[in-house]
Amino acid sequence: MKTNKIITTSISVLVGIMVIASGLMKAIHLPWSVAGLVKFNLPNSATILGLMEMSFAILFLNPKTMRIGFILLCCYFSGAMATELSHDDSMLNPGIPLALIWVTAFLKDRSIFFNPLNR
Repeated sequence: MKTNKIITTSISVLVGIMVIASGLMKAIHLPWSVAGLVKFNLPNSATILGLMEMSFAILFLNPKTMRIGFILLCCYFSGAMATELSHDDSMLNPGIPLALIWVTAFLKDRSIFFNPLNR
């Protein structure tokens, strides 16, 4: 049981740092971070996208708001995937964080994925 908690906490911290750092880089307009948004004609949206990404990650990391944070992060990264696919780009950039978010959510609260009434 202790090992499971350590793994869950480690993955949660990794995902949190990764998503918050990504959002921070967009919010402060780091050139190589905003360069991807220029390809999609969204350079003026970098600040708002970065702030959204960071706030959704904070909601996800807070145990009381984890479910809504999970839903919002899934929507955010799914939209990023759709944007990348519509421009014939690789969907791995948003796909990897999305997969890690799903793994983290599964480890933290399995009832998100399974209906507790069907036991």
